Amino acid sequence: MAHWELAEQIARYAERDGILDTSIARLALVRSSRSGEPVHMVQRPALCIIAQGGKRVLLGDAVIDYGPARYLVASLDLPITGAVTQASADAPYLCFCLYLDPSLLSEIALTLPPLAGAEDGAAMTLHPMTPELIDAATRLTALLGDPANAPLLAPLVERELLVRLMTGPGGGALRAIASSESRTGQIAQAIAWLKAHFREPFSGPHLAALAGMSLSSFHDHFRRATAMTPLQYQKQLRLQEARALMLADRLDAAEAGFRVGYDSPSQFSREYRRLFGAPPVRDVGRLRARPQMAVAI
Repeated sequence: MAHWELAEQIARYAERDGILDTSIARLALVRSSRSGEPVHMVQRPALCIIAQGGKRVLLGDAVIDYGPARYLVASLDLPITGAVTQASADAPYLCFCLYLDPSLLSEIALTLPPLAGAEDGAAMTLHPMTPELIDAATRLTALLGDPANAPLLAPLVERELLVRLMTGPGGGALRAIASSESRTGQIAQAIAWLKAHFREPFSGPHLAALAGMSLSSFHDHFRRATAMTPLQYQKQLRLQEARALMLADRLDAAEAGFRVGYDSPSQFSREYRRLFGAPPVRDVGRLRARPQMAVAI
């Protein structure tokens, strides 16, 4: 498969390390010339194709390693830790990321025949790469160099890419995004509440009711989808937001912890260190000294 062609296109438009939001709706390109630094983020539903290099993703207690041989599909908003594992100045990590539009997926799903054995479990999955996917991703990226025709052609290529995904081995996960009646769609309702109210205490029965499930079924499906409990999910949202507040607004640890819902500074510091590997002051000082480290996806 011609991964080098996709890598060549990404390198052309992502000339420096970081995440590039492109002129094509929902398409982002990622470049990193070094490996090893973990990045914490909330991964939006997306298709990710690595054209060059490799990456490790930690989702709860799950470890996902992938490179050009496989593509990754995220079907929910997921707090993850990602680290580039293969990259250098001469051969940087290069990634194509297409954020998924549920309404477009729903529209396409209505035109497709039913899929036997549709997936409705883990919300982050890996699947074998195909020549057709590489070709469509390369053509979509190449349209960045054709601004006159991109507004007409990019939606067609995006649709082609999604059709190939939805009829391929990972098609069930994509169709689950499109259906509010799927387990993925039901869990998404609870996740939307957690994201909007992560500073507040919550009850399991309330989240289960939002998802339209019994409490035991909700906890089972939530953990199966996200590889964590709702409480662990909330903690990751809180800690990532606190870190952002300390970096952007220069809040001290106690104030940042209070703003995201912690009453105990010692509990905040303890859980912060457990997630980020260092106490708040030391971690934030390191990030301020090396702001270019924050390359995600």
